[in-house]
Amino acid sequence: MAFDPQAVMDSIISHSLATGWFDRVQNHEPKQPPGNGLSAALWVDRIDPVGSVSGVDSTSLRVMFMMRIYTNMLQEPQDAIDPNVIQATFSIMQELSSDLGLGALVKNVDVLGAFGEGLVARAGYVKVDTQMYRVMTINIPVVVNDAFDQAF
Repeated sequence: MAFDPQAVMDSIISHSLATGWFDRVQNHEPKQPPGNGLSAALWVDRIDPVGSVSGVDSTSLRVMFMMRIYTNMLQEPQDAIDPNVIQATFSIMQELSSDLGLGALVKNVDVLGAFGEGLVARAGYVKVDTQMYRVMTINIPVVVNDAFDQAF
């Protein structure tokens, strides 16, 4: 089975929306302010070959997806901003830890980082257009078996 990155992205987005935390989840970084509720964006950050995971005549890959959760810093109550972002992050990480149905699409989510950085979330701030957002950026490392055949 060939790797289908869009199918993996669609699955991650679908499960993210099913958590009930997000107004919307898109598969690109927003160029316009994403709104006042919680929203998220998903994209590919990098693709790395990884050591022998399955066959000896093929190359496996680690595809690092990034998901960023956004919420407006000017909303009220301000004391709910971080708890909501954290709860949404926990929901996503729990889904990813339980494989969220990616089994047919990929080998696994490299939760503990066997092939590099694992499933990690980092908090920060991002300005989109003229608005400041509280964000949590989640690294989602996905391992894909037998992505390329090797010629000997």
